[in-house]
Amino acid sequence: MFIEKGQILLPIARSAIASALDQALSAPANAPWLQEKGATFVTLTQGGELRGCIGTLEAHRPLLEDVKANAVAAALHDPRFAPLQHAELSYTRVEVSLLSASEAIAFESEQHALAQLRPEVDGIIFEYGHYRSTFLPQVWEQLPDPETFMAHLKHKAGLAPNFWAAGVKLSRYSVSKWKESDLPAAEVKSA
Repeated sequence: MFIEKGQILLPIARSAIASALDQALSAPANAPWLQEKGATFVTLTQGGELRGCIGTLEAHRPLLEDVKANAVAAALHDPRFAPLQHAELSYTRVEVSLLSASEAIAFESEQHALAQLRPEVDGIIFEYGHYRSTFLPQVWEQLPDPETFMAHLKHKAGLAPNFWAAGVKLSRYSVSKWKESDLPAAEVKSA
C-alpha cells in the first residue's frame, strides 16, 4: 500500500500542476483513501535544486484536494520563486510528503529541546507568538546538526538564529514521502 499511494499521489500532483499551466494530463483519483482528511507538502525540484515547496501542517480537507492545492501552490505561488513556466514542467520533479498528526514537545530549555530532536525522523514546527515555521524531515539531509537545524528554522520564522524565549513552542511530526525519481521510469509522466 505504501508504494501504491506514491504511484497515485505523484501523478495527481503533476496533473494538477499541468492543468494549472493549461496542459492536459490526467491521473486516476478514485482511491477511497483520497477522500480521507490529510496534510501534505509538495516539493518541486529541478536538477536537484529546490524550485517550490508548499504544504499543509494539519489535515483539514480530503487528501485529494490537499495534494492538488499544494502542488499548484508550490508551482505558482511559492514566494521564493517565480511561477513555474509551461516549458519547465517536463524537467521539474515532484515529491509528495504525507504528514502525521503533530505532537507537542515538552522541554525546559533550548538545550533540552535540542536533545529531544530526532535527526532525519522529525519534521519540526517552531512557534513563538505570530512567528511560525517548519522544516520537513528531509531538511536534516542539508542541516544534520540539531543546533544548526534549529537556527535555520528560527531564521525561516523571521527571528534571529540565536533567538530563544520562554514562550517558544515546538511540535514534531513524521512523513511518508514519495519522489518521482523513486518510481520506475514508465510511471513518471512528463508533460
